[in-house]
Amino acid sequence: MDNRTEEFRQQPPAPLAPRPLNLPTPEETALQNGLRVVVVEENRLPLVSFRLAFRTGDAFDPPELSGLTDIMTSMLTEGTETLNSRQLADEVARLGATLSAGASSDYSTVAASALAPYSERVLELLADVALNPSFPSDELELTKQNAQQNLIAQRGQASFLASEMVARVVFGEHPYGIVSPTPESIERMSSERLADFHRKMFVPNNAVLFVVGDVRREPLLTQVERLFGGWQVGEIAAANFPAPPVRSSRTLYMVDRPDSAQSNIVIANTAITRTHPDYFPLLVMHTVLGATASSRLFMNLREEKGYTYGAYSSLDARRTAGTFRATAEVRTQVTGASLKEFFYELEHIRAENVSEKELQDAKSYLTGVFPIRLETQEGIIDQLVQIKMHGLPEDYLHTYRERVGAVTVEEVRRVANEHIRPDRAAIVVVGDAASLAEQVAPYAAEIEVYDSTGQRKETGAGSSNSSGGTTAPAAQTPETEGTTEMDGTWQLEVATPFGKQPATLTFARDNGTLTGHMESRLGNVPLSDIKSGDRDFAAKVSLEMQGRKFDADINGSVEGDQLKGTIKVGIPIAPTIHFTGTRA
Repeated sequence: MDNRTEEFRQQPPAPLAPRPLNLPTPEETALQNGLRVVVVEENRLPLVSFRLAFRTGDAFDPPELSGLTDIMTSMLTEGTETLNSRQLADEVARLGATLSAGASSDYSTVAASALAPYSERVLELLADVALNPSFPSDELELTKQNAQQNLIAQRGQASFLASEMVARVVFGEHPYGIVSPTPESIERMSSERLADFHRKMFVPNNAVLFVVGDVRREPLLTQVERLFGGWQVGEIAAANFPAPPVRSSRTLYMVDRPDSAQSNIVIANTAITRTHPDYFPLLVMHTVLGATASSRLFMNLREEKGYTYGAYSSLDARRTAGTFRATAEVRTQVTGASLKEFFYELEHIRAENVSEKELQDAKSYLTGVFPIRLETQEGIIDQLVQIKMHGLPEDYLHTYRERVGAVTVEEVRRVANEHIRPDRAAIVVVGDAASLAEQVAPYAAEIEVYDSTGQRKETGAGSSNSSGGTTAPAAQTPETEGTTEMDGTWQLEVATPFGKQPATLTFARDNGTLTGHMESRLGNVPLSDIKSGDRDFAAKVSLEMQGRKFDADINGSVEGDQLKGTIKVGIPIAPTIHFTGTRA
């Protein structure tokens, strides 16, 4: 083979020069009540997208009603003063449209889209759900039931437990530290509270209406004035949030999941807000370190070591605070080794300049994917929402690639040293505490252990056996046994995934046979297959959740007038539930 013909294969072709974005120009106006209206006439397709965005989100929930914004926004499409939930859904389906509402920590949105011929009607529906929700009690009750069940499901997910603990220890008393409601806050919500909160949070002088698509500006503004012009001005909620705590040392927070086959690792620092001048240098640094499958963390922990399917970093820059995180899910046996590699990479990017190739690859990635986000109407409108809700410059989209390209090697190292502090990091590990204690000990002088409900455990506490509970007693024949320490009624406190709940456990003799039943919010259910010693027992119970029945193993032991034990539901993702009790 003539090697000269293969020379061109030795080097990849040079990239083409960046092409101009050619973005349509947004035109902005305001109604007398303060509602801003941003219109982008984009007629490539006969589609129209709408967003009504408010600068208040989950962070503005009252302390005693966490989750209120999420419940309130989810209820907007469940009925208005003129349409019930079914009628609203049928009308949206008839038009082939979409209509939804939701919230993030910093802002809330009501979103809609439709073919251009139906855009006027869809905007009427959006205005109706945003301004005239009825919060019907029957729909609210169903929403609350679903929310309670979601809490149970979340507690079975290691990723949620990790995110919850990171938010709690990094953000502290700042509202970003709360990632989900509580059973108590959900139960306290009522139609009246939702309506009152809606009136206070959804005010026109704190909102922006975005319209992108096949529309004509003047007729559209006439309709907007008709639908929203009578909306009364309100007081804008102030964001007087406490600052996140200042960390002075490294601490490891272990969330115990007995028998877990893997560990979820998160290493976190407080970071920057979305408008911080270091955003672009930190974005480039994060891309080099762990944003993609060719970044340092991934190449080390997955490609070289084989500890995980993926290791990444994330930059979470919000309006009033932010975090920088390095994360992976690894096998239990290599948790300690994975922490070693994480800290090696975190120190490495602080200690040495990144290579010119790494820098250029990161820039090429960021500037290459950016135009893809703007290819659709939904992509354009989402970027416009981000700009307005986070207070970004009006020319943000046009200068994005230029600002990425201006980042230098020296800036990458500077922001790594300023914003990545391994010596002050919060390390969160979700896994089997008993198996991990020795592995994680070298990485933090202070280690705190929690159960899956977020309750602090004694340092070093872990699984007592492979099932995460009390060892079951040897089988005995209840018919031939006399009264034992188990007999009688016990008032229990059960550490369920949705908080501590009361229950009653009763043992009695029926013609010499030990019987039992448990009464709780899940009902009054009998115990079966009871095996007991003088001071301990094991039994089975059938529990009904979300309309389905699940078998569970319950084990317990008596020490004086105290009863303690565990409940293990036969669901692979379900955590072991612990309980304590006293004799009634």
